[in-house]
Amino acid sequence: MIPRPLVLAGLLVAAPLEAQKVRPGAAAPEIELTKLQGGKLKLSSLRGHPVVVTFWGTWCPPCRDEFPELVAAHRKYRDAGLEIVAVNQRDQELSTKDVQAFADRYGVKFPVLLDARGRSRRSFQLVGLPTTVFIDRGGTIQVVHTGPLSSAGLARGLATILPVR
Repeated sequence: MIPRPLVLAGLLVAAPLEAQKVRPGAAAPEIELTKLQGGKLKLSSLRGHPVVVTFWGTWCPPCRDEFPELVAAHRKYRDAGLEIVAVNQRDQELSTKDVQAFADRYGVKFPVLLDARGRSRRSFQLVGLPTTVFIDRGGTIQVVHTGPLSSAGLARGLATILPVR
């Protein structure tokens, strides 16, 4: 049996190498999850659109702070083709009812996906919530923002994926 500190040390060394895969210039990993609204959504089905993927939880104060900004951005840029996908880490929630109440409270009109097993967290190698990923029309990651997203940060990320007007 390997002593526990050695196992943890091995994980800490391996994580940065893995994290290099999900970075600007890399293809966005595929995720397919159940929508809160019913049915499933595959991230690759949004190819051809600029996409913002936000990973969040109802219990996360910065997530609550940035949701009104995401809702406003969706409203403002949806005619330009912007898609926003909110991936809830359902395996860290008390109930789906909490997720629905959150979406209702903020007037979310974009898909809310439920990750019941943490698969997207592993695919995108998340280190914390919230994390926001800006993906261009071709499915290439342009920006990965970990932590609270300010309105200025959102604007900078959107500028990398939206068509110039």
